[in-house]
Amino acid sequence: MARRLRIGLLTGGGDCPGMNAVIRAVTKSLILQANAEVIGFEDGYEGLIEGRFRTLEYGDVSGILTRGGTILGTSNRANPFRYYRRGEADVSAEVVALYRELELDGIVAIGGDGTMTIAHGLSERGLRFVGVPKTIDNDIWGTEHTLGFDTAVHVATEAIDRLHTTAQSHHRVMICETMGRYAGWIALYAGVAAGADVILIPELPFDIEVVAEVCRERESDGRRFTIIVVAEGARPEGGAMHVHTQVPESPDPLRLGGIGYEVERQLRERLRSEVRTTVLGHVQRGGTPTPYDRNLASVFGTYAAALVQAEHYGHMVALQDGKITTVPLAAVAGRTRTVPLTAPMVGAALAVGTSLGVRAPHLPLLAPEPTAPLA
Repeated sequence: MARRLRIGLLTGGGDCPGMNAVIRAVTKSLILQANAEVIGFEDGYEGLIEGRFRTLEYGDVSGILTRGGTILGTSNRANPFRYYRRGEADVSAEVVALYRELELDGIVAIGGDGTMTIAHGLSERGLRFVGVPKTIDNDIWGTEHTLGFDTAVHVATEAIDRLHTTAQSHHRVMICETMGRYAGWIALYAGVAAGADVILIPELPFDIEVVAEVCRERESDGRRFTIIVVAEGARPEGGAMHVHTQVPESPDPLRLGGIGYEVERQLRERLRSEVRTTVLGHVQRGGTPTPYDRNLASVFGTYAAALVQAEHYGHMVALQDGKITTVPLAAVAGRTRTVPLTAPMVGAALAVGTSLGVRAPHLPLLAPEPTAPLA
């Protein structure tokens, strides 16, 4: 009798809507298509390090398509090459030993750039991985969209829409700070969708005087309110990103945040209007995934299951030019996908008069190519 395929499954890094939908798609597809046994590791790589896992049956993943978060739990500090609970020791050998002990044929890792980097590192030690990209930040190299991004943009857009009414009523300058780490995808997409007057992203250091000028011009034109969307990684020209705190044991120790309040402080010195700041924070991570994220998760998950059955390991599922494909983990590891200044969404923002906090002559070519994908 042939041995059953045995596949590990984990969710690493920060949580986001759509993770459970991938767990469901991978598990159901492998059980139905390959009669496989699926082993779910708890809390990402932490479960792989400490030996915490459980078998996922078909019924275990039923009814979770619409749920946010992850039923397996996650951790953004459990790096087996520098494990925080062991004095940052390299415990990758223990991971390899457990992998062999469980007789796994491979692991599907659902996560962001840190998760993919670790998967690549373990692949070099003989383990077999297939990656599924998820992060609200949309900053994973090699894929145009990641799981959770659409939901985060939806949440941020709705919040900015609500700020519009109070800004108009009180004639205020309202600042909305979004997540995104070192990339401005959430701020850009939500800002354009909500009709923001100013959008500040990490890829384009801003001039606070330009931002103030926009506010003053709106005041003088009788439009007595301004909506500013600022990504948490945005920084002024010649300045640094605003670090809220540091978590030394994390693969990415910097926690950005607070730039919205800094922009508020500087604008108060330059404007007559009242200035207020709203930081969206983790509400962008939670809740029910949008239909787009549920569908993307289902396609990504079933494609990952197909890659496992074909023994096409060492790759991450990706969306490119509207098609599902794969990218080598080696190409993804250690890289970040930021907003190109020639992206169509940047051009769209500028074309309708949205300010990016800089004077236009400082920008490179802004008009997108007619055939450029919606990056």
